[in-house]
Amino acid sequence: MIVSDVIVPAVTPIGADGRPDLAAGTRYFGALAAAGVEKIMLLGTNGEGPLHQTTEVGLFLRDAVAHWRGLVPGGVVIVNVSAAGTRESLARAELAAEAGCDAVALSPPCYFRHDERDIVEHYRASRAAAVPVIAYNIPRYAPPFSAGPIAAVGDMEHVVGIKDSSGDPDILRLWLDVKRDRPDFGVNQGAEGALLDALAAGADGITPGIANLAPRVALELVAAYRAGDLERAALAQKRIDRLLPVHRIRPGVPVVKAALALRGLCSAAVAPPLRTLNDGELTALRDFLAGFEPELIGGADD
Repeated sequence: MIVSDVIVPAVTPIGADGRPDLAAGTRYFGALAAAGVEKIMLLGTNGEGPLHQTTEVGLFLRDAVAHWRGLVPGGVVIVNVSAAGTRESLARAELAAEAGCDAVALSPPCYFRHDERDIVEHYRASRAAAVPVIAYNIPRYAPPFSAGPIAAVGDMEHVVGIKDSSGDPDILRLWLDVKRDRPDFGVNQGAEGALLDALAAGADGITPGIANLAPRVALELVAAYRAGDLERAALAQKRIDRLLPVHRIRPGVPVVKAALALRGLCSAAVAPPLRTLNDGELTALRDFLAGFEPELIGGADD
């Protein structure tokens, strides 16, 4: 199942020309693979997906998919193709399929607050994609899913799963209801503070952004839960919770990339209008990360 286990929403390395460039982050992808990660999602929220021009992502996707296949034979690559409109999403999906991805992730169209019928039609149109589609519920940036669209989209055979980043347990339960009728439909939790709760409720996997910094902790959480070691799984969730305040230094992508850059793994460059961290923020980040050294990506165990 594509939507299972740990999927890391990978950052997008950016080269000196400001474009997505695998060469600016090959060590980062190598460290993910060394930590045991098998599944990644490109161009998601952590990958600044909608901030990169469609005309500039094709070459990066081809390079990144091929590189990941070399690092992790049999590894899975999902590409987020969410955009403001259906046609733009389908154009991105075509590039992703040509690059050899396993599936595309697709949120409801952003910018406008589309109604339920618009959302359903958006996913119906995604049947044109050459690879399976994973619905992506991220109401912070796109119209939220409600009961009607969940039932309709969950009934579409080309939609094989959901990444739910709403953090709403009632919405997650509605997706799990879809799974009860379609056992092959994957349900994945993206809300980092509720990873273990989602697995206990029946989710197939997790996609925590913090796994960019501590992939082994995310992998341990899932492995411990599946082994029935709930105490160890709960401890892994607590370790993730302790890392999340890193976003108080600066929310989102800039602080994640800065942390990877401090570890010599990836360029700190971000897509505008995002900004790199200033000197004071970098000092705060170094101080914060010092307490997590054994857990961080690129450590001695990687």
